[in-house]
Amino acid sequence: MEIDIATIGGYEEVGRQMTAVRAGDDIVVFDMGLNLSKVLIHDNVETERMHSLDLIDMGAIPDDRVMSDLDGEVQAIVPTHGHLDHIGAISKLAHRYDAPVVATPFTIELIKQQIESEEKFGVGNDLVKMDPGESMEIGNGLDLEFVNVTHSIIDAINPVLHTPEGSIIYGLDKRMDHTPVIGDPIDMDRFAEIAREGEGVLCYIEDCTNAGRKGRTPSEQHARNHVKDVLYSMEDYDGGIVATTFSSQIARVTSLVEFAKDIGRQPVLLGRSMEKYSGTAERLDFVDFPDDLGMFGHRQSVDRTFKRIMNDGKENFLPIVTGHQGEPRAMLTRMGRGETPYQLDEGDKVIFSARVIPEPTNEGQRYQSEQLLGMQGARIYDDVHVSGHLSQEGHYEMLQTLQPHHVVPAHNDLEHLARYIDLAEDQGYELGRDIHASRNGNVISLVE
Repeated sequence: MEIDIATIGGYEEVGRQMTAVRAGDDIVVFDMGLNLSKVLIHDNVETERMHSLDLIDMGAIPDDRVMSDLDGEVQAIVPTHGHLDHIGAISKLAHRYDAPVVATPFTIELIKQQIESEEKFGVGNDLVKMDPGESMEIGNGLDLEFVNVTHSIIDAINPVLHTPEGSIIYGLDKRMDHTPVIGDPIDMDRFAEIAREGEGVLCYIEDCTNAGRKGRTPSEQHARNHVKDVLYSMEDYDGGIVATTFSSQIARVTSLVEFAKDIGRQPVLLGRSMEKYSGTAERLDFVDFPDDLGMFGHRQSVDRTFKRIMNDGKENFLPIVTGHQGEPRAMLTRMGRGETPYQLDEGDKVIFSARVIPEPTNEGQRYQSEQLLGMQGARIYDDVHVSGHLSQEGHYEMLQTLQPHHVVPAHNDLEHLARYIDLAEDQGYELGRDIHASRNGNVISLVE
């Protein structure tokens, strides 16, 4: 069976992930993501109202025109998890393909919301839920399986396409967390079984984000303990405390909510994406928040909440807000610019339970946000966080477990891909033989 891999997006940058695998006459597309930094660099861009071709020209979504070079029919679109760099282009591109979107329940719910807000295209693709650990027949002689992994969002999987030539594992994004705060640990036993089945692992496509970082990525339990330590150290502080994290990091939000209660403060979630992700997780029973936890996304309701906090006393509340990357329209950035009723005073604490995404736009915006907060007297607690991506020891363990015949580094620029190539070569792989460095728009032929 002929096997091709089209590296469509995410092979030259962080964001807009999209990869297609052709096995015989059947094609499976993994991820359709957005490069948010290409949007944020423009003022007042609303992607819901934009045409896909304009977004492609901006570098915001994958240029999927290379799909015309693949001789087959798309059987499924398979996003790995609900981050925008993996699902943010589905509402712009999925309607071009007569194929269902297959994903875990939480991811499907986020995709539904994205499709409902789309104003330019009608997306009629079937949305099919499949849980981690399940599989389905797809195309002619192929099986699609979801292996549970742990990441900085709940309900994440690594999809596996089983072909007569061996398995193809799409390894974006994960960390090796054996003690997650929410959900099950990474299923390393199943990865090991796949490596021993049939023809083994034909190809492993892997995220290179932390390939240059030594050691292993800590568990989310480590971040939970860090959050606890920081908040407990502020128990006697009688001024304002504000926290920000990834809205999709439900485990981290849960920890912030719990420890805010422990130190006698009322947590409140503020910002559109904070309300969206936490509200969805609660509706689907992934988390059980306190009954009195407020979630407010619309600008007017957020400002009303800020006024109530100021009237009742900042010392009684912990606002958990959007804006960890310094996004221009996010809550924390507005607070830094003095555009909300919340008044920051000298000595107030701002906790960044998030790391800057290593991309120039994000780094610049985060720097500006911290400077604005500091000018108002806020004291910054930085990097109360653990990454959602494998570091070097995790990469070594995956390669040793899977023993793939071919490796394709992905999810970053060429500098980060080079770090993964060095790591893989330490394990006996060779660039140009069984390591395939690629760029957006290329096609790799594995079996001819």
